[in-house]
Amino acid sequence: MLFGGEETLAGFLDRLLGRGGAVGDPEAFRHFLRGQAAFTAQKTVLDYCRVKSGRSEKQVFADDGFQAALHHCRWQVYLAALSDMAALAEAWLRPCVPHGAEAALAAGLVRLHAKALEDEPPPDEERQTGTDRRVALPGHLAAMQLAAPKPANLLPLLAEAPLLATLPIHPDQRRGETPSIRGALRFHVVTTQQEMERRFDRGRLAEAIADAA
Repeated sequence: MLFGGEETLAGFLDRLLGRGGAVGDPEAFRHFLRGQAAFTAQKTVLDYCRVKSGRSEKQVFADDGFQAALHHCRWQVYLAALSDMAALAEAWLRPCVPHGAEAALAAGLVRLHAKALEDEPPPDEERQTGTDRRVALPGHLAAMQLAAPKPANLLPLLAEAPLLATLPIHPDQRRGETPSIRGALRFHVVTTQQEMERRFDRGRLAEAIADAA
């Protein structure tokens, strides 16, 4: 699984130092969304599990049952987060398309989402969830377009439910911590929007995605 991205050292340094300028390439944007979804899933899930494991982290992470549950959780959160990234992109790009082109923008983002799933298909046991997310995304974006675009700090997150449902830490050990878990997820979505704004030319990108739909 991608978790962490496919970034060269030169690309990392360009991003770190702010070099290279904003781009309007939908394919670059697709890789960005996929990488951010993977990073969001990875950091949110693993950071929490490591904190909860404490000094027993080595033993906990060595357990086969825990690893299987962790693998399932990461895929579930990643697949939902990938849809959230498409929704975040829709809200960010929509103000830049002409009136009447909103559906074309959504269709273009659905296409990018489908290609991102094709880049690295889910394993057999997670494939149905991937299919369900792909099928549901057009309706999700259409429903979002009935209201004004929401920024990252207010966007409803599809990844919240699978995160809370599949975290491999027993619910009894998570009492009172739900706001913090949600907050960690939200933080990575907010920083994704900030990075999106820095790296991409919103106007060019919106036009290119809508035109390619």
